Amino acid sequence: MDNNVQTNKEHSLSYGVYISVWVGLVGLTAVTVAIAGLNLAGLAVAAALAIAIIKSTMVAGYFMHVRSDSKVFKIFIGICLAVFLIVVILTFFDLTYRVPLK
Repeated sequence: MDNNVQTNKEHSLSYGVYISVWVGLVGLTAVTVAIAGLNLAGLAVAAALAIAIIKSTMVAGYFMHVRSDSKVFKIFIGICLAVFLIVVILTFFDLTYRVPLK
């Protein structure tokens, strides 16, 4: 029973860390909104996606405690992300090279 309590204490972070991550997420959201207001053509979408990846990594790492999970969970998350990326890439190829209907 004491072993479980020690394991949970090792994974818990201080309130300061959570507040810092939250402030970072709010700041990145403000940057995303600011970039959307600029006329950057195709770069706006790329920048918004890059910021979204950073924000999702922060949420998963700190609020979902993936940083302190075992390697098995990290490998499983990596496999899921790789499969998702493959599906997205195949979808874009399908849309790009599809023969239009007559």
